[in-house]
Amino acid sequence: MISLLVLVLAVELGAHFVNTVGAATINNLLWNLYLALPTQTSKQAAEKQTLQKDYLTIRRDLNATSSQDQFAKWAKLRRQHDKLLEQLEKMKSSHDASKAKFDGTINILRWLATTGLKFLIPFWYAKQPMFWLPRGWFPYYVEWILSFPRAPVGSVSIASWQTACTGVVLLFSDTITAILGLIVGAKMAEKQPAADKGPIPQSREAKSKKDS
Repeated sequence: MISLLVLVLAVELGAHFVNTVGAATINNLLWNLYLALPTQTSKQAAEKQTLQKDYLTIRRDLNATSSQDQFAKWAKLRRQHDKLLEQLEKMKSSHDASKAKFDGTINILRWLATTGLKFLIPFWYAKQPMFWLPRGWFPYYVEWILSFPRAPVGSVSIASWQTACTGVVLLFSDTITAILGLIVGAKMAEKQPAADKGPIPQSREAKSKKDS
């Protein structure tokens, strides 16, 4: 069974990852992975792409055909264009409905796996100590604060451990972001052309010849 210490840390990492990357980005990534599976939705998506290609081809031919000089051909292409457009709009509506249903399901699962667990785990294991502090190393009020709200005094409660995990995750995230920013800034500074550094100063002899 997974340790509570690791579980709380994993939940905090997952919640921070979702907040950093963004829910919409994660939904789109999972949607693309879902479409790669052999499902009815992926089959409909492939049919929609094929139909869209046919529609663009007919539309290009229709725009290249004169309605006056080639009326028969233009009328045939126009009928095909309207028919494909109607089918494409229906398939797009069905595709958007499937995507909205998928996003709703993922949003619920993501909330349960992050925010829901962040509230449920501390409530369920409020009385269970994560680990015990060395006896006599800390004053009583420190032990009481670390055991808040319902863990035995002298131990670290799950709420205190969760707070510590949140701070450590944020600290590491900010540190990594700062290091990457410095690396990217240094590389961009190296790639700047020599012209951006200003004009090359002229020698005194060149200046005197120019003045004369």
